[in-house]
Amino acid sequence: MSILILGILLWVLPHLFKRLAPRRHLMMMPQIKAMVAGFVLVGVVLMVIGYRMADVVPIYSPLPGMGHANNTLMLISIYLFGVSGARSVLIDKIRHPMLWGMVIWSVSHLLVNGDLSSIVLFGALGLWAVGEMVLINRAGPWKRPKPGKLLGDLKNLIGTALVYGVITWIHSLLGHNPFLGSY
Repeated sequence: MSILILGILLWVLPHLFKRLAPRRHLMMMPQIKAMVAGFVLVGVVLMVIGYRMADVVPIYSPLPGMGHANNTLMLISIYLFGVSGARSVLIDKIRHPMLWGMVIWSVSHLLVNGDLSSIVLFGALGLWAVGEMVLINRAGPWKRPKPGKLLGDLKNLIGTALVYGVITWIHSLLGHNPFLGSY
């Protein structure tokens, strides 16, 4: 569990630093920013390794059939991650599409995983995303981007399908078939 927690900290702390000390973050040299990005990447690897190594300590039993809800929520989550990059029509309607995608990702995984390491991982990252939104909202008013176009949505839908396919393939390789429907 300590590897998992270290990975979470290597993700959360650099992201919070950007929000809690924005001037210092802007003044950082590119080499330091690259090093911090490296720590974040190491954090992601440690989260995966730590999660896979953690003992399964059941806390609650997920309801039957929640796999379907998880799969649907994951499609929404991945779509929200692509809203800004694809210039979707939602770009000027949702202030934090990526962070909302992270919250939905966290909730969807907590619907199908009731063990301690899942609660630690998905709960921590979901709380981090909510905290980021609070900090960003407190920093100042939202400067709405220009409205997106339907072409952006089409690109995002194609990208969502591709990313979803890759994610489900990787989950299957790791022994977790996301299409079973009930966990």
